[in-house]
Amino acid sequence: MHAFEELDWQSTPMGEFSLRRRFDPVVKTDVYEVKLDDEFLMSSLFTAAETQLAELALARTPGDHFDVVVGGLGLGYTAVAALEDPRVETLTVVEYSEAVIEWHERELIPDTAGLAADPQVDLVHGDFFAAVTGPEGFFPDEPERRHDAILLDIDHAPRRVLHHSHSSFYGLGGMRAVAARLVPGGTFALWSDEPPEDEYTAVLEAVFTDVAAERIWFDNPLTGGRASNTVYLATNP
Repeated sequence: MHAFEELDWQSTPMGEFSLRRRFDPVVKTDVYEVKLDDEFLMSSLFTAAETQLAELALARTPGDHFDVVVGGLGLGYTAVAALEDPRVETLTVVEYSEAVIEWHERELIPDTAGLAADPQVDLVHGDFFAAVTGPEGFFPDEPERRHDAILLDIDHAPRRVLHHSHSSFYGLGGMRAVAARLVPGGTFALWSDEPPEDEYTAVLEAVFTDVAAERIWFDNPLTGGRASNTVYLATNP
């Protein structure tokens, strides 16, 4: 097997998405990475916060028979972690890029192989932001459908978005739209590559209750040090 391989790529209005595999001599394993043009979006080497996004959100969500929506499929770690909770009955993953969905249908990422074939999972090609703020929601034939949890991992951070059209979502209007898609007591959770932002936390507190910004620390074998992401958590009143 080659030390480096581009497994797939696809041109989109946001840029060129690509999936590559490389053997990393430091950790002595294959690493799978997603890029948008020349910018790295995600890596199988750093998945702690993607997993915690699901685990922390569902741990605070009351009830059972969960209907969960994930915004952004990526390498699939958040979706797989959500399925570990036995209360999850249906998991809808909304992904902008058809290529990313095809990667999972072709099982190109070993750690999350089988996700696309899971009967609980529906991988939907669509624009998460347009769906959550639009009149029909995620299910045009069920516009009044409400969800127990909405987990979002698309942009780098609320103030560092992949596309300028996403920026307005992180204001009061976008957060109210999310709340309208949740059941009472439901959870909204957001992954961010940046430390907690007071400005965004204040926006969440204006709409939700029990707001928290959890810093998720993990070892970085490439630097020999530690790194962190943030998981924002909020409860629908």
